[in-house]
Amino acid sequence: MSAGADGLLVVDKPSGCTSHDVVARCRRLLGQRRVGHGGTLDPDATGVLLVAAGQATRLLQFLSGLPKTYTGEVVLGTATSTLDGSGEVLGTWDMSGTGLDEARRAALELTGRVMQVPPMVSALKVGGRRLHELARAGIEVERAPRPVDVHRFEVAMSTSEEPAVPGGGKGPVLAVTVECSAGTYVRSLAADLGTALGGGAYLRGLRRRAIGPFTEDTAVGLDRLEAEGPGRHLLPPASAVASLERVVASPATAEGVAHGRVLGVEVMRAGGALGPGPWAVVSEDGSLLAVYQEHRPGQAKPVVVLAPATCR
Repeated sequence: MSAGADGLLVVDKPSGCTSHDVVARCRRLLGQRRVGHGGTLDPDATGVLLVAAGQATRLLQFLSGLPKTYTGEVVLGTATSTLDGSGEVLGTWDMSGTGLDEARRAALELTGRVMQVPPMVSALKVGGRRLHELARAGIEVERAPRPVDVHRFEVAMSTSEEPAVPGGGKGPVLAVTVECSAGTYVRSLAADLGTALGGGAYLRGLRRRAIGPFTEDTAVGLDRLEAEGPGRHLLPPASAVASLERVVASPATAEGVAHGRVLGVEVMRAGGALGPGPWAVVSEDGSLLAVYQEHRPGQAKPVVVLAPATCR
């Protein structure tokens, strides 16, 4: 792959590596220094990780807010310091009498707009340092609860035979599916479910199934990228803004867009815009030229303008 590689990879992240590790490997495979990801996955988690290369990294801001879908298992009866199976056991309960109907009612109460306290093991920055860095140093800081949207929280009994974390806790293992807004911590949701059921719980086997329109069905494993080369799997930069309303620019407008000119909103309307933006402005052949947003009443300015070589 050339050093000028630009585009988006939908990677199926394996367990046991960080999102940064995936970026580093993709950087080598692509021969491109400018590589970033949209949405951190925990080292033990697997699934969809969006990796952008070249000028497409400037479009990651439009991927960060996309809704996400996860599956995993909630182990009732044990609470851990990390809210997953890697942490220290903080408490145990006998929750063996918890039934599926009871768990589903509790999950329903955790659906919709909920306030969530970010876990200390998250990548959120407080005072310039990531929480997980502070946690490793034995420092715990106060975190303000934040609103998140849980669109779906489905619960079923798991058939998994994986052993629970040692500690004496008793309880069923629940298979969960969560559709949620960006910024939602599924491990916190698992812990909150255990609390709501009168005990504690932790999360294991977390897998991200989808980020917006990008699903695990189209995700490619790192070994496959290594064997086949990333070129055949690299999506054009336009795919990163597929969720935005599309505006088709005339040749005259496209020239102005290429120079980053402020345009009248009526130009966006003439190109097919109906909503308030931001808008993905494309040429008549469908190549992405820029992303525009409303600037002042009646005016639109570019947020990102792509160089012609990357406009695919």
